[in-house]
Amino acid sequence: MLHRQLAAIDAETPTRGVRWLLPALVAAAAVSAALLLWMIGEQRIAGMVVLGGLLIVGILSAIERRTRPAVLIRPVELPDYAIVGSALAMAGDAAALTDGDGRLVMANAQYGERFKGAPGPLTLGADEDARDLLDTARAMAWRDGAGCVAGVATVAGPIAVETQRVGAGGNLLLWRFPRAAQPDLLLLAAKRIAGATGERLANAGVLAALIDKEGRLLAANKPFTDRALARDQNGEDLRFTDLVDAHDEGQLRLLAEGENARPLRSVHVPLDPASEGGAGTFLMFDTLESGSLSTAGNVQVLLELLPLGLALVDRDGRFLTMNKAFRTAGGIKGDKMPSYPGDLVVKEDKAAVADAVRRNARGPAMSGDLAVRLSQQPAEPVALTVAGLRGLGDAAVLLLLKDNSEEAKLKRQVAQATKMQAVGQLAGGVAHDFNNILTAIIGHCDLMMMRHTPGDSDYDDIQQIKSNSNRAAGLTRQLLAFSRQQTLRPQVLQVPDVVSEVSHLLKRLLGETVQLVVKHGRDLGPVRADPGQLEQVIINLAVNARDAMADKGGGAVTIQTYAVRADQVAEIGSDILPVADYSAMSISDTGTGISPSVLGKVFEPFFTTKEVGKGTGLGLSTVYGIVKQSGGFIFADSKIGEGTRFTIYLPVHHVEPAARARTPKKPQENELWGTGTVLLVEDEPMVRTVAERALTRHGYSVITASNGHEALEVIALGEPIALLISDVVMPEMDGPTMVREARKSRPELPILFMSGYAEEQLRNSIDIDNVAFLPKPFSVQELAEAARRVLAAKGPDPK
Repeated sequence: MLHRQLAAIDAETPTRGVRWLLPALVAAAAVSAALLLWMIGEQRIAGMVVLGGLLIVGILSAIERRTRPAVLIRPVELPDYAIVGSALAMAGDAAALTDGDGRLVMANAQYGERFKGAPGPLTLGADEDARDLLDTARAMAWRDGAGCVAGVATVAGPIAVETQRVGAGGNLLLWRFPRAAQPDLLLLAAKRIAGATGERLANAGVLAALIDKEGRLLAANKPFTDRALARDQNGEDLRFTDLVDAHDEGQLRLLAEGENARPLRSVHVPLDPASEGGAGTFLMFDTLESGSLSTAGNVQVLLELLPLGLALVDRDGRFLTMNKAFRTAGGIKGDKMPSYPGDLVVKEDKAAVADAVRRNARGPAMSGDLAVRLSQQPAEPVALTVAGLRGLGDAAVLLLLKDNSEEAKLKRQVAQATKMQAVGQLAGGVAHDFNNILTAIIGHCDLMMMRHTPGDSDYDDIQQIKSNSNRAAGLTRQLLAFSRQQTLRPQVLQVPDVVSEVSHLLKRLLGETVQLVVKHGRDLGPVRADPGQLEQVIINLAVNARDAMADKGGGAVTIQTYAVRADQVAEIGSDILPVADYSAMSISDTGTGISPSVLGKVFEPFFTTKEVGKGTGLGLSTVYGIVKQSGGFIFADSKIGEGTRFTIYLPVHHVEPAARARTPKKPQENELWGTGTVLLVEDEPMVRTVAERALTRHGYSVITASNGHEALEVIALGEPIALLISDVVMPEMDGPTMVREARKSRPELPILFMSGYAEEQLRNSIDIDNVAFLPKPFSVQELAEAARRVLAAKGPDPK
């Protein structure tokens, strides 16, 4: 910029001297003529001098015009930084002027105060991210003319930055650092004192008045205006000192109440915590003549307003007062108040509580927490806060006791849910591995029975092995039912129909000493559940009821079904049961009942009150798992000596009217034969062997693979494969992952998954279309049926 200014000055130098000489010559000629006329008085000579001067001026003017350049270059003036500085000083926010690279040219006083004289805006960032934001604001303004960023971390706290490209040449940047708008604290405080906060203080007998820093009254609650203002005063333009008078020991007296007014104890709460005086709120309490809190209704009202359990104790360790929340948390019945805090806790904690109260009452004011057990609830420790008080009459110690019964209940529920989840995962894993073993045992039994006929010496032994294996399979189903991982085959059914189907079996199970009473309600809606599993629920509950009545020599088991509408559920107000229509079933007995300490554990696995060898502890946990997996809810109620009732709520299944599909006829053995190549993928050798032999005996050509990688290698060879049968859980590569890779080259390949886990659980976790599922353990015939069904769904048998 400077060299352009110098060039402009040099361009004008040749003509600047001529322009200055012309006026000087005219002036000299005029002066000379005047002097000659005065000295010699000859007008003719003086006129000739003037004409000669004008001639010379004309000649010089012609010369000046001929030497003037064609283009006049005007000088570029430097900016007046004094004016710029004054403009920046008038800005309310911090501001700075920099060059394009962010180097500081000028800044106002607000910038220096706020950022402690930082050398430039780009250096304000507290870390690398903040400095990047500042550089972004600079680049935006230089490129687009303006920019802004917010939330920049600096030593002065988070700031917002606005940048703008300015200057005649557009080569300067203006930086502004606006402050967030601060709320008007006086206005907020005035609204609170005149509003709900003032009313709460009034209910507690507290007078409240808000003043500004000059002592003017801005707002007050009703007790203060009623007592401090005269009838002809409206509270406008009044000073607080005109309404109150200082009393002894820092107390105040209301002038409107006269000389005999009772002093008020006052507390000044400043708006600015850093300042002791100035604008703030005065809280005034009536002092007590006796100095005791026993008659201080205002303090009691204040305590009752708070949701925490609070109590005041004197210097001798005796209770002065306590609120309702403290009574509830401490288990105090009636209006009688205990004498000492130690009366609330068990014997082992009395000394610790008494010592804490004594130290806080007579020593320096401090606070601390104690873990104590209340005499009314010795099983659950609670936190008792003990804090010293000063200047509040006889009260020397503040006790805070929180009712954490709900919190303790939630903790127990979370712990129980965590334990049930862990045991469920363990049970599901054990059942999955056990199902593989049972699959091999049952499969080999089926293959052996194909070579033997009834009457052979080995046929009965094989049949017995298979029967015991099926019983073991039932045990694994119980484990899976508890962990909600069993495979259910739900149907739309009526609960009374299921009860009727199982009633004849129940009569034999209950025996002659137990009477079975069945009652059915009207208008029960259909439910969607597995009928076999629902029968298992009824049988388990009925058998438990029979055993509970054994000591009484018999009794009655009542099974009742009824409809529960949504409005009835809403009236119950249960936090567990959602509002909906249900079909309910209750099974009750007249047995010995269940104690409250045991009732909360009846659904836990392996928990039983029966003698060793008479119960596995899986009956009620299985019932719980089946009901929950069916989308229902189960509750237990019991009274000692009167009996127990289990109530099951199953949601009503709403379906559109449609024709019922016919139950498919079970295929005969000669209809299970097939042809084509089956790729069998199973990591368990014993299961793989049984499945291979079963499929081979039914006419299929079988290729086996022990994991997903081997299966993909077989598929890559281009072998024609009619069906892929795979386990779900395998090492290295699981079944779903392998199937996704296989479908890339053979998108129409039929898939049959087999697993010991629940079908619903697997379908929710496997996002693959057109797959079938076969639960373990399965028999040879069930495997052949599943393979035939999948191939039939695809189309004609492959040749």
